[in-house]
Amino acid sequence: MKKIMLSLFICIITTCSFAQERPEKPNVLLILTDDLGWQDVKCYDIDEPSPFETPNIDKLAKKGVLFWQAYSPATTCSPSRGAILSGKHPVRVERTAVRGGHPPMPYNERSALISPWQRGALDATEITIAESLKSNGYKTGHSGKWHVGIARTDEPLPKQQGFDFSKHGFGSHRRMKDRTTGFATTDPSDPFYLDGDGFPFDDITQDGIDFMKGNKGNPFFLFYCSRLVHTPIHTRSEALLRKYYEKLGVEYPKENDIWDEAGQKNAYYAAMVETIDHYTGLLIKYLEETEDPRWPGHKLIENTYVIFTSDNGGMEQHTKEIITDNYPLDKGKINAKEGGVRVPLIITGPTISPNTESNVMVNGIDFYPTILSWTGTKKEKGQILDGADLSVLLDQDPTDSKLIIDPWTGAPRNTMMWHFPNSKMQSTLRIDDYKLVRQYIPKEEKASLELYQLYQNGSERVDIEESKNLATEMPEKAKEMNLLLEERLKKLNARFPFLNPNSKNAIASKSKIPTIVDHGLNGKKVWIKFKNNGAKVLKAELIYTTNGGIPGEIWFPIDMKKDSDDKVCVKLPKGTTHYVFNLVDENNFLISYPEIGYLKKTKVFSTTAIPVK
Repeated sequence: MKKIMLSLFICIITTCSFAQERPEKPNVLLILTDDLGWQDVKCYDIDEPSPFETPNIDKLAKKGVLFWQAYSPATTCSPSRGAILSGKHPVRVERTAVRGGHPPMPYNERSALISPWQRGALDATEITIAESLKSNGYKTGHSGKWHVGIARTDEPLPKQQGFDFSKHGFGSHRRMKDRTTGFATTDPSDPFYLDGDGFPFDDITQDGIDFMKGNKGNPFFLFYCSRLVHTPIHTRSEALLRKYYEKLGVEYPKENDIWDEAGQKNAYYAAMVETIDHYTGLLIKYLEETEDPRWPGHKLIENTYVIFTSDNGGMEQHTKEIITDNYPLDKGKINAKEGGVRVPLIITGPTISPNTESNVMVNGIDFYPTILSWTGTKKEKGQILDGADLSVLLDQDPTDSKLIIDPWTGAPRNTMMWHFPNSKMQSTLRIDDYKLVRQYIPKEEKASLELYQLYQNGSERVDIEESKNLATEMPEKAKEMNLLLEERLKKLNARFPFLNPNSKNAIASKSKIPTIVDHGLNGKKVWIKFKNNGAKVLKAELIYTTNGGIPGEIWFPIDMKKDSDDKVCVKLPKGTTHYVFNLVDENNFLISYPEIGYLKKTKVFSTTAIPVK
């Protein structure tokens, strides 16, 4: 009788444990790939099928929502990463390109335009998603790439911005001396030994799994940032490389190892895509096979939201090597056309219906507010988030765009904006089916406009290729969208490209550029005197650094005030080691004193600046 009662008691306890409700605080795994294009993933195939195999990512898509119109916050990695972590538009955090924190200067001798100043890194005062979750009892981890700042320092580092665990690394993507030899082996002493499926060991993936393993008893957030499929283009698996040689119909080895065929014909890149698919599969496999200590009788995957995406569009070419093709989308990474910003995005989780496809417009800056909702985490007082909360959309109907509320307007979101005043010099705005592309040019009118109709009724494909410019046919619409674009940019205090006074471009107003007459230091104030040659000075800034002369020096701007009609001054910031004066005239020419050099050549900017003695 005692044995029966004991068995009954154990049974009741066990049944109660299994019947326990799902823990309120779910886990979150954010998988951020590097440069993975919209057409690189098999489940995104349209038009010509991709030769790349991605079975694990395809399987993941069947378990949740696949977004056809998902976008990265920026056209390059560093500003996208900063925007995802902060939940703010790259313009708001003053990070619109990869390389920042230096005085504005032309890229090279031929540059007609000058990129504006931007921060060298995500400001340490920004509250990251890791910091928010940590305040709500989450264990927070990062593995792999960071790069939210200047590559030399990358500060502030993950542990300075809310991550309990952080392991940097290149994983199996560490640069090879020669990509045609020295492949990984099955020898366990090989740092990149091949696993049972023939893929090289990747410490980035293992670090991510180790973090989840060590924190599975708590709600956790893992920011997994693979180095794949960024350059260099290589693979450590010879068998995988040979597989794609054969699949692409190329004789092994390829003569001179030159990959210059148009399209998705690069066997090295194909191997890289399948490799990141494998690593994604390992992360999901761990969640699927591991018991959840907080929810007995269930696996971790049952209480984990997974976001899979890329930091920007695919890199179509590097130097002379063709890498991939985002077709039918136009262009690729570093360009604000669709190929540079449209990315794969798959979201799965305990409250999300499986096997769903959506044409709703979403963006990487939406992750922050969405994760806050999933986890019941409150925003900090006064915290601004530019992204929209996708949780209601995902829970109720992922195909209904009216369920996404725009934090800018409080109405259903139908608008998305990008600003890239660096390199390609573009700003873009999408409203419903139409997209405006503003190309900054070295002329008096400052910019040219392009207008494209991507879709009809949100999902019926019209011109996602951006091949038919409608700006001439629909001038009023182009003008209206341009005004809204300008309004939004100004609300965020956006900076814009300047005209280069040393450019050889023939611009009539160049003769009116003010000239520097004198400058000096008066106590704690620095001043500069200039001669007005016909164009008024509208703005004056001091660009200064407190760590001049060392690699990774960081520069900041402060406004200068008028002292007289031809003189401006400002108090020199404490600790300044070097500085440069910048004047902007009414025709948008940027006059720097002293001339700081060219971005392509200058590595340590203080060498041409004014030192503080």
